[in-house]
Amino acid sequence: MTVKQISVFLENRYGQLHEITSILAEAGVDLKALNIAETKDYGILRLLVDDVAAATDALIGAGCVVSVNPVQVVPVPNRAGGLNALLGRIAAANIDIEYMYSTVDGKDDVAKLVFKVDQPDALEALLA
Repeated sequence: MTVKQISVFLENRYGQLHEITSILAEAGVDLKALNIAETKDYGILRLLVDDVAAATDALIGAGCVVSVNPVQVVPVPNRAGGLNALLGRIAAANIDIEYMYSTVDGKDDVAKLVFKVDQPDALEALLA
């Protein structure tokens, strides 16, 4: 399933993440998943939220640098080898994974993996 992911440019300084989550909390936005990729000087916060429009409006209104991009959320059996089997299929299809992260909602025995790939349509077709 394709969803919209919000990416926020972060300065690498104390309290930056708290500032972002405060903005989202004040806007009534619920976080569904997050990932931080960082270097010495900056980071990229990747978010899945329940209301992309409210989140982006609030973040941009607060002066944040924000982009919205499509990613694929893929359910994977939450058991030994579940991810390995999926990655084998992706590799065999020559789909390049730019990055991925996971979220588990605890409601069932399925992990949800978030993928950014070079061929999203090919991944969707592979999973169909």
